[in-house]
Amino acid sequence: MIDVLAKLKRLHWFDYVLLVGLVAVVVLIWYRIEGSLNYTWRWHIIPNYILRFDEDEGRWVANLLLQGVITTIRISIYASILALVLGVILGIARCSKNLTVRMLARTYLEVLRNIPPVVVIFIFFFFLSEQLVTAFGIEDWARAIARQDEKEVWEFFFGDMRRFPSLVSGVIVLALFESAFVGEIVRAGIQSVHKGQHEAAQSIGMSKTDQLRFIVLPQALRKVVPPMANQFISLIKDSSIISLISVQELTFKTVELVASTRAIFEAWIVTAVFYFVICFGLSLLFRRLERPKARNA
Repeated sequence: MIDVLAKLKRLHWFDYVLLVGLVAVVVLIWYRIEGSLNYTWRWHIIPNYILRFDEDEGRWVANLLLQGVITTIRISIYASILALVLGVILGIARCSKNLTVRMLARTYLEVLRNIPPVVVIFIFFFFLSEQLVTAFGIEDWARAIARQDEKEVWEFFFGDMRRFPSLVSGVIVLALFESAFVGEIVRAGIQSVHKGQHEAAQSIGMSKTDQLRFIVLPQALRKVVPPMANQFISLIKDSSIISLISVQELTFKTVELVASTRAIFEAWIVTAVFYFVICFGLSLLFRRLERPKARNA
């Protein structure tokens, strides 16, 4: 309580003006919805689309919105791992002394960073992701798993196995897009390592690979943790784009809910709250994890 009061005392008069202006905008929007649009709020139906009671199983189960949240979290975790692996490879390639390798990596990064994400998503989906799913027989394999009796472990990690191919497509597409940004972060981290570190490693006879493995990458990755954390949060928000390729994450489920109930404002406000809670919670977590490192530094 004392900390809160201390922070309030530090607020400038302009902060109060902005707060009053924000409240006025919210009130104006509310008035427009209530008056001009003649909209009827139906907040009472929303909780049932988050959790519902399954009478056959006799327990509460996730409904549309919570299913979308869980799928979004799954896709974000798997895509971030794949994006990190690809990004590290691209970052190393960007710093390579081989001109061909360096130019290929730079071309990939520059193209993806300067094309609208929606276009990139469709290109990757139709020309790469779908082809990989078909080539490796992922759809047939997932259907075989879905028909098994003992599939709880698979469903815990991947959800409904009948939709596993779309999950794979979403992860691949999102990871390929995000890897371009991760690659630039890794490249900046590698180039931030002082040249003296390289010279010291060379003086004791370390090979280029050993220098990268034991000297450069550990220092570079330590420096890029904060921007990596921010990129992971951005990846969660960017995951809404893959709803365009019918991946049933939170945004896709919200569209379904709006189409079936016409509760437009309620559904999208709740979806925004879900995204905010996830992203803001991660932001606080990463900030707390960075504090001990800052003190040690």
